[in-house]
Amino acid sequence: MPVYNPPLRDMQFVMHEVLNVCDDFRAMPAHAEVDADTINAVLEEGGKFAAQVVFPLNIGGDTEGCQLDQATHEVKTPTGFKQAYKQYVEAGWAALSCDPAFGGQGLPLVVNQCMYEMLNSANQAWTMYPGLTHGAYAALHTHGTDEQKATYLHKMSSGEWTGSMCLTEPHCGTDLGLMRTKAEPQPDGTYRITGNKIFISAGEHDMAENIIHLVLARLPDAPPGIKGVSLFIVPKFHVKADGSLGERNGIYCAGLEHKMGIHGNATAQLVLEGAVGTLVGQPNKGMQGMFVMMNAARLGVGNQSLGLTEVAYQNALAYAKDRIQMRSLSGAKDKSQPADPIIVHPDVRKMLLTAKAYAEGGRALAVFCSVLLEKVHHHPDEKVRKDSDDMLSLLTPIVKAFLTDNAWTATTMCQQVFGGHGYIKEWGMEQFVRDARINMIYEGTNTIQSLDLLGRKVLGNNGATLKKFGRLVAALVEEEGVNEKMAEFINPLAVLGEQINKFTTEIGFKGLQNPDEVGAAAVDYLRVAGHLVLGYFWARMAQTAQRAIASGNTDPFYPAKLQTARFYFAKLFPETATLMRTARAGAKVLMDTDLALA
Repeated sequence: MPVYNPPLRDMQFVMHEVLNVCDDFRAMPAHAEVDADTINAVLEEGGKFAAQVVFPLNIGGDTEGCQLDQATHEVKTPTGFKQAYKQYVEAGWAALSCDPAFGGQGLPLVVNQCMYEMLNSANQAWTMYPGLTHGAYAALHTHGTDEQKATYLHKMSSGEWTGSMCLTEPHCGTDLGLMRTKAEPQPDGTYRITGNKIFISAGEHDMAENIIHLVLARLPDAPPGIKGVSLFIVPKFHVKADGSLGERNGIYCAGLEHKMGIHGNATAQLVLEGAVGTLVGQPNKGMQGMFVMMNAARLGVGNQSLGLTEVAYQNALAYAKDRIQMRSLSGAKDKSQPADPIIVHPDVRKMLLTAKAYAEGGRALAVFCSVLLEKVHHHPDEKVRKDSDDMLSLLTPIVKAFLTDNAWTATTMCQQVFGGHGYIKEWGMEQFVRDARINMIYEGTNTIQSLDLLGRKVLGNNGATLKKFGRLVAALVEEEGVNEKMAEFINPLAVLGEQINKFTTEIGFKGLQNPDEVGAAAVDYLRVAGHLVLGYFWARMAQTAQRAIASGNTDPFYPAKLQTARFYFAKLFPETATLMRTARAGAKVLMDTDLALA
């Protein structure tokens, strides 16, 4: 059976030793009193909930799946899911980083980030139910009216009500300008919404008493395309003036998708037949509100893959230490056994270290982004808010695509460590692989994230935001450039920092002549940028570890961190050379292929 131990020590290292998050919080009145001890204590308890309550439901939930009653359109979640969610709500986990004005605890987003990493390791399918609620909450908190906030946010903060995002339709996925769901204005100021939505995660379930759907639809006079999309609140049950629940609304589940993974989450086909909704924001400006939820979801999906990378690594490591098979090529390592444990073999170590490097590097990036988001919302300096927003905009597609690509690689490698047992359900590894696969697809496929990064976030402002991140890299290189002990980490980072500017300019010029050049290079480009970002954080982690060792700290955690950093820069980071070469191969070898694809 699989195991999971919350990586609290590594979280503390990233938060308090590398990024010093509490220093940032002291500049924000909302969090000025938050200290490391408070964060650590909350996450210690959160880790217990993830490991002891949610994790044991993972394999059973995958096996049982969700059940739809076709007569009532109600969905029953797997055994134990509802009870675990009740504990989650009662313990206050839903409210961790929500606004105290709406019943939240007001803790920094980094606490929620780390809590959700642990929950995703424990059980991604279960975690999606409360996870999607945070995105819906954020959209309403930003764009809702005072009346809408008063009606919905207290219950969403507490977790008593959950949320969903309803975008995709049978004929349109990411191209939301093609959607057909219609919203008819009513004399009382509400709207009657009719249409079909598919692939709606947590779209129907029995875990909460109400589900607050955020639905994209078109008004009768809407202009064509994406500029004619509006956003509506469509609750599963109507909410009365006193906050109690009324009749069932005209939105119901017509079917559940039969999927490769995340079987414990109800991925619903929703039918709206004159469902009553209220407009969020301005008519035909629905994407403004939905993008709040979508960007939160993109960061959340990266976090899902981070969680899966960590738990897959932990299980593969434990297995590699226990499973004996053959002798070490350099001579027997355990003569008391008829064979050596497979962890002595170089390629097994390569697979384990790949997962470890992607998990620990991804964790640093995710925590950094949560602090940026905090600054966007709470920092008193307008320039800091703007710079943080720009940086977060650049990093969001990297978190979503790079971390999810890496998780697919890592979970597959960890499955490989198990050999034939990795293909057998009871060990849990094949589920991690199946669950990880969706993260590369939903919330905008990774190719779309790559186009967003290169086309909008980099070329769209002539590389201005990329240069801001480049200045972080340059500052670290300048600080450690003459430190011989840091050379193996700093030198490759410095080289890539210089190369990426030329690389970006080259693609930009080619794209001006032929836009397909951008499309042909985008996926490779995102991975190059991802390694620049991850390399920066691995260099900072190596710097922190070196300083701890130099100060006399004998904790083996620090030399272990250096060993992983050394592996990352030697074995994973050099991928960038190949990626830049394939990106430069251009569009012709892809687009001049009509005969090949006839």
